[in-house]
Amino acid sequence: MSACVPTRHDRTSRGSRPPRASGIKRPHSPPPPRRGRFRIAGADLSASITVFLLAVPMSLGLAVAMDAPLEAGLISAAIGGIVAGLLGGTPLQVSGPSAGLTVVTAELIQTYGWRTTCAITIGAGLLQILLGSLRAARSALAVSPAIVHGALAGIGVAIALAQLHIVLGGSPQSSAVANALALPDQLGRVSPAAPLIGLLTITVLILWPRIPGRIGRVARRIPAALAAVVTATAVAAITAPGIARVDLPSWRSHALPEMPHGPVLALATAVFTMMLVASLESLLAAVAVDKLSADRAGEQPAARPEADLTSASASGSVSTSTPARGPASSSPPDPPARRSDLDRELRAQGIANALSGLVGGLAVSGGAVRSSANVRAGATGRASTVLHGVWVVLAAGLLVSVLERIPLAALGALVMMVGIQMVSFAHIRNVHRHREFPVYGATITGVVLFGVLKGVVIGIAAAVAVSLHRLARTRITVTEHGGQHLVVVRGQLTFLAVPRLSRTLGQLPQDGDAVVELDGFFMDHAAYEAIQDWSTAQAAHGGRVVFTGRSGGRIAEPASAAHSCCRPWTPWRNHHCHDRPEQTPETHHGHLGTGPAPGSGSSYIKDRVPDNDTSHDAPGVHSTPGSTGSPTATPRRTGGNRLVSGLSSFQRNTAPLVREELARLAREGQRPSQLFITCADSRLVTSMITASGPGDLFTVRNIGNLVPPPDTESGDDSVGAAIEYAMDVLKVESITVCGHSGCGAMQALLGTKPAPGTPLTSLWRWLRHGLPSLERMASRHHAWARISGRLPADAVEQLCLTNVVQQLDHLRAHESVARRLAEGTLQLHGMYFHVGEAQAYLLTEGASAGLALDEVFDRVDPGDAHASADSHALAVSRSPGDADTPRPAAAPGNPSGSGELERTGV
Repeated sequence: MSACVPTRHDRTSRGSRPPRASGIKRPHSPPPPRRGRFRIAGADLSASITVFLLAVPMSLGLAVAMDAPLEAGLISAAIGGIVAGLLGGTPLQVSGPSAGLTVVTAELIQTYGWRTTCAITIGAGLLQILLGSLRAARSALAVSPAIVHGALAGIGVAIALAQLHIVLGGSPQSSAVANALALPDQLGRVSPAAPLIGLLTITVLILWPRIPGRIGRVARRIPAALAAVVTATAVAAITAPGIARVDLPSWRSHALPEMPHGPVLALATAVFTMMLVASLESLLAAVAVDKLSADRAGEQPAARPEADLTSASASGSVSTSTPARGPASSSPPDPPARRSDLDRELRAQGIANALSGLVGGLAVSGGAVRSSANVRAGATGRASTVLHGVWVVLAAGLLVSVLERIPLAALGALVMMVGIQMVSFAHIRNVHRHREFPVYGATITGVVLFGVLKGVVIGIAAAVAVSLHRLARTRITVTEHGGQHLVVVRGQLTFLAVPRLSRTLGQLPQDGDAVVELDGFFMDHAAYEAIQDWSTAQAAHGGRVVFTGRSGGRIAEPASAAHSCCRPWTPWRNHHCHDRPEQTPETHHGHLGTGPAPGSGSSYIKDRVPDNDTSHDAPGVHSTPGSTGSPTATPRRTGGNRLVSGLSSFQRNTAPLVREELARLAREGQRPSQLFITCADSRLVTSMITASGPGDLFTVRNIGNLVPPPDTESGDDSVGAAIEYAMDVLKVESITVCGHSGCGAMQALLGTKPAPGTPLTSLWRWLRHGLPSLERMASRHHAWARISGRLPADAVEQLCLTNVVQQLDHLRAHESVARRLAEGTLQLHGMYFHVGEAQAYLLTEGASAGLALDEVFDRVDPGDAHASADSHALAVSRSPGDADTPRPAAAPGNPSGSGELERTGV
């Protein structure tokens, strides 16, 4: 199957859709809704009310924080809900005034005035429309998360400092630094009413989502922000009638934008800053809404979805405490969530900002608080977002007298909590784990001290500096052990590290032995040439150099070498390295980790090959192949030429790696620990599936991995001799019989037998040793061999498994094997390898020893090498009154009972 699989797009092109009159229906899809009709589901109506109750106090609070006209907050909430909701690419995202734009808008109002700020908002919206039309939305997400989260956290700090003055009954200053410096004076003249109302608001915000029991479940249907503001308003009406409250001026006096006045460069910078913050916040929130709605559609539990949304969008949130599904909890499951169209979302945000600025509203962006409430309340489409904007419009016209009773201290406390939650400890832990806290810290400091745009520039500069430092930072240490020097180079090798590297290598004895451990993933040409020249000089003076990677690994090759490299386990027919045999292999950096560079004369191999590090784990470097369809490409070799090509590749790439290890084995002799009996099938590469190397396995291969019984009539001297030699001469510690899926010998045993009286061919004379396996499978006196957790796929797999168990019985009949088993110096293992799944299975210990009734092969997992080698419970079950018929241990996937499985690596 081709690796290039076409992807399925979210939206089917119109040209590929069947016409409505054709009668063709797309499978597994509901009937399409009528076009041109805006449908409102009950869940959307309920969710829109929930979001409206949250959005009104939030919009007023953010307007207070920006020192903007209060009605401007309601205007932007209405336009964000209706316009962005109808046109946006994220149906469940709710847009409106956002905390992320608080500092930017407040600075613009203080610098240019409200009417010019509206004009800047229009410009930012037009710029968003342009970027969305250029499909640049995804590119905006390429900014380092440490910079984005740091900028929004800095905005949160600035918001909290400014709103603290309002909570204390004062007015905020022009900057975060000024607000911090003015706090002592503000505390000296504080009146008790405003701080107490603010403290009450914060207390309700924190405790409302934590009300226990049935009362809490009912109470959480009301957003915490609304509950806090209503509670503070009611208490203030009784205890502090003279406290500062919301003052909504007449709509007749509402200010509209004017042509901006001021330096062109400064105005352009303001437009760009507002566009940048609004776009990043909206797009990050859209991605987070996708995740939240996908989790809900997949019925994945989320303890605090609003926290997840805040974590992704970094815009901060106050717990909305909305119900998981609301009145629509009995509705059918949500359809699969579709990913957002970020370019469409960016264009919709731009249109909403242009309209909001045109009618005198605040800048609009997608926010975490309202979007989280919308998803949690069970919204299914954009109807809830649009309806929430309609309710805001009605409230702005009909509930003015109610809104004017809200204390400013309550709104200040609400927005202050939003700012505090924008400094997310989850983000801090995340950037610290990725070693990017300096970037995060520089960004947040820059935003607090110098403003948003300068803070982002400082963060980008810090990110570049950290990247350059990591690229240039290279630690070189030298130690000596028994006359051999170990040079450890940690970090990336670039031209910046060449002077120190050359100086260190030059201090080593020219005729001595050295091991150079390169622990990095990149080496430029200058560093490679420096190491290559030094290595050549060492070899010329009689020195010996060994290059290794961390834990015996190798340094990554350039991309060209990686593409042209044919791994040792690659079948001949897939080798591209030999398509152009006349081409001379090029010298790549990979030679440092795998073998000598041509002409270097030095041996780049390790003194000792680890047990789990074989020649096929460190492929060599091959020449870059020509294009497959190139007219100049040499036809691929066939037949014996493939063998010659493979031998040539071995001599060129693999032999230098294993020559020293093979020389040691030639001197010391072979000392394998395993006798490995397996099938001659070409798909079974024993060294690959056992991660073994030269000298590890004493291998016997035949058709069907058969072990003939040791009797004179049907015995086989070849297999018997190998067993005797392994037992008495090599003294192996274990024997493994390995079967595999799709075995041709087992298929032949299950197929048509030769007619009676027909002379048997050599193949069928050999397959007679497999007939006991066929009889065992049909017998009612033996357990049904199976794989743990499932039944055999078919009769062939059943016989393959049974054959392994039967051949273990034949092994025990050999005198040398029986003697070693009696002495306790030998272990037998059954193994099954599923070729199509590249998955190994081991027979349980009791079954391998011939003691257990149940014959179960247990899956070998990647982590089993680090697990205990003596325990895994399996069950044996018999039906009452049916002692002759063993049954599988348990239902597939539910093994239980007793028995032991030894997970022994072979």
